[in-house]
Amino acid sequence: MEYIYIFMLAAFVGYEVISRVPVILHTPLMSGSNFVHGVVLVGSMFALSNATQWYELLLGFLAVLLGAANAAGGYVVTERMLGMFTTKKKPAAVEAAKEA
Repeated sequence: MEYIYIFMLAAFVGYEVISRVPVILHTPLMSGSNFVHGVVLVGSMFALSNATQWYELLLGFLAVLLGAANAAGGYVVTERMLGMFTTKKKPAAVEAAKEA
């Protein structure tokens, strides 16, 4: 029962902390969370390598699969967020039309 209370407290605190992050800090925050997902992935690979029972192998495989998807997805989202801040180079025809 105490684990449910800890989970609820962690969910509430996590929501409150993330909701108060300014928009300009979301990209560095995503990079930091990608690092954490990488650590989780390494931990799940370690757990999978030490698995002996079939259910341990299954859970370890799922942990590695989901951890890898989470880490890769985080990097894709970070790349898209960084892409919003880059300026797009205009074609030469548009530049020439403005000068004329």
